[in-house]
Amino acid sequence: MSPSSDNSNHLSNLSATVALLRRLEWRARLVVQSALGGEYKSSFRGKGMEFDQVVKYEFGDDVRDIDWNVTARLGEAYRKKFVEEREITLFLLFEDTPSLQFGSGETSKRDALLELASLLMLLSAVNGDRISLLHATPQGYTLSKSATGRGRIMNTAANLMGHPAPPALGEQQAQIPWRYLTKAAPRHSIFIWLGDFPARPAPEAWPVLRRRYQPVGFRISDPWEMQLPKTGRQPVYDPVSGELFTLNGGSASQRAAHADWKEARDQGFQALFPQKSDRLTLVAGHDAIEAVTEFFHQRMKRFARL
Repeated sequence: MSPSSDNSNHLSNLSATVALLRRLEWRARLVVQSALGGEYKSSFRGKGMEFDQVVKYEFGDDVRDIDWNVTARLGEAYRKKFVEEREITLFLLFEDTPSLQFGSGETSKRDALLELASLLMLLSAVNGDRISLLHATPQGYTLSKSATGRGRIMNTAANLMGHPAPPALGEQQAQIPWRYLTKAAPRHSIFIWLGDFPARPAPEAWPVLRRRYQPVGFRISDPWEMQLPKTGRQPVYDPVSGELFTLNGGSASQRAAHADWKEARDQGFQALFPQKSDRLTLVAGHDAIEAVTEFFHQRMKRFARL
């Protein structure tokens, strides 16, 4: 292929990425201004406030703010005082593993997850939030330091979408600096982990991350991972093992093995994010906007009850 052809392909890919980001930005604005009714912030930090201190309860104060532990210890009513947070920091971890390159339809898991990550960044840009991104692959990781403003966040999203996929064969585990992550963002930041989430033990630093941040998990699945096609034999390439095999939807043993694999994967994801409103599974090929909007509504309902 000639250098001019390479340049032409690069410009074509860049143009397609920019066009996709602009469409996502337009939809993000629409979601924030209409579907979420300006309550997007509350879906991440409860009342849109952060805890400041404990003070004596006075007539007229909201009884839902009473700190029952302090009240029981001191023998009179105390409540939690909150102050308005001026800015949200979102720390995104994009775990880019070869398994994401699987796709039984037109959209691979990786493409769907890239679009979801970009959508989250653009939602944050619309709200004036601060974004940090750690892109981890089996070959290493890159950190995009904290940024705010439409232009810088658009640039971060474009760089992520334009990054080539890791080699399908070879090392499968992404290199994630877990110990560094425990200090990489301000306390109470929103830690958003996007990945495939295979069944595996939790990272050693996970308890610390859960105490320091508000962790949220976004998992991507292929339709065949949710349910095997019921009939027919189909050749399938597995990017994890590098093997080509025949998938037989009528095989009882294959269906049983699939059910066991799916259950173990689901349990691992739920163990990391026990609260249902802290985790979202998106299916490749489905509308990310609808799934994310419903996710935010569920979180708003949860925090409204607190």
